[in-house]
Amino acid sequence: QVQLVESGGGLVQAGGSLRLSCAASGNIFSINAMGWYRQAPGKQRELVATIPSGGSTNYADSVKGRFTISRDNAKNTVYLQMNSLKPEDTAVYYCNAYIAGYSRLYYNYWGQGTQVTVSS
Repeated sequence: QVQLVESGGGLVQAGGSLRLSCAASGNIFSINAMGWYRQAPGKQRELVATIPSGGSTNYADSVKGRFTISRDNAKNTVYLQMNSLKPEDTAVYYCNAYIAGYSRLYYNYWGQGTQVTVSS
């Protein structure tokens, strides 16, 4: 019954900022890597940023220097701070995480997505 729920999407002007949140809930023993992906209409889903547990952050070249991924392990939440937004950032943003229940086996989960629209 693990769920990932995204929030924080919306409409913003180019150059503006948004902060996305993704909270994991349910039967959670441990969370490993968490990340954000995005998919624009007619395009392939792409990685935006990842933050492994205890590891360094990783970013797509297209967002490096503008986006910041972080996590709050106590809240089982991952964030994506998006600054200097561009119209090409418009997409549905999906949260992703590897989560283990009390079986201690990790499974990959996806959120249902949150729409980010950047107007020019």
